[in-house]
Amino acid sequence: MGTVFQSLGRTLLAGVVLLVLLILATGANVAGNLAWWTFFMRWLHVLSGVLWIGLLWYFNFVQIPSMPKIPDEQKPAISKVIAPEALFWFRWAALATVVTGVLVAGMTGYIGSALALQRPFTAIGIGMWLALVMAFNVWFIIWPNQKKALGIVTVEAAEKAKAARVAMLTSRANTMLSIPMLFCMVAQQNGGL
Repeated sequence: MGTVFQSLGRTLLAGVVLLVLLILATGANVAGNLAWWTFFMRWLHVLSGVLWIGLLWYFNFVQIPSMPKIPDEQKPAISKVIAPEALFWFRWAALATVVTGVLVAGMTGYIGSALALQRPFTAIGIGMWLALVMAFNVWFIIWPNQKKALGIVTVEAAEKAKAARVAMLTSRANTMLSIPMLFCMVAQQNGGL
């Protein structure tokens, strides 16, 4: 069992195998069952969203506040190793969250009503629009500026500092937006709005 947990890939594979075994053990009727596949897509949406928002909050609650406390000679470990890897998962989790969310909304037939903010899909629609703004920020503001700030793209020192600030402020904006976005996503199914 120790070899499973010594590799993230093997750990994830074991989780998927465990999931498949649980599905088979419960006798779930998955073949041709639109309701089951809609549920499964929603589960993938939540899974992707947890990774995306978890990393967003890691950046804002842990990494950014900790950077001034880290000695300069140790900062390359963050900027050259940890941050690029975390940003990889961050941006792809954002995309996966949006894609799976659109698929769920399409499979359940409410995508147009939600995006138009029509009742009874106003809450989920607001959540979707907030998530789309946040995903846009990830791909078109945060990531391009982080590439400069981390030295992935070579720029002058002043532009590097400016890029770091823009990325941080946009990340903070996404943190702010994540609060009502998550509320709206949960409120839709639970009568919160």
